[in-house]
Amino acid sequence: MKETTKLTIPVVDMALENDEFRQVIWTGDKTQLVLMAIPEGGEIGGEVHEGHDQLLYFVSGSGRAKIGETTCDVGKGDVSIVPSGTYHNFTNTGSGMLKLYTTYSPPEHEPGTEHETKAEADADE
Repeated sequence: MKETTKLTIPVVDMALENDEFRQVIWTGDKTQLVLMAIPEGGEIGGEVHEGHDQLLYFVSGSGRAKIGETTCDVGKGDVSIVPSGTYHNFTNTGSGMLKLYTTYSPPEHEPGTEHETKAEADADE
């Protein structure tokens, strides 16, 4: 999918329909919107974004969030906040995909980035 130029989009529906690990759908000067789908038993992978705040909005599935020293369950309707410089990882603990959309401020990925799988994303890093 190419990035959208629309300024109002059905992001929850888009996230529910998405099966790619990562799909950048909009990039501005200061913020980026990305769809993600984590397969059963999969994870985003532990990481730290220096200079980037991240918000993750969960739309289906269930998972486990590790943000700094805090670990908690996440699911539909939850938002996880990852301040710049904080270690984080999100693991799918349920059956079916863990689906979400996330924002980065400022943008983290190249505009239009698509990774079908985590392995593809890791190879692109």
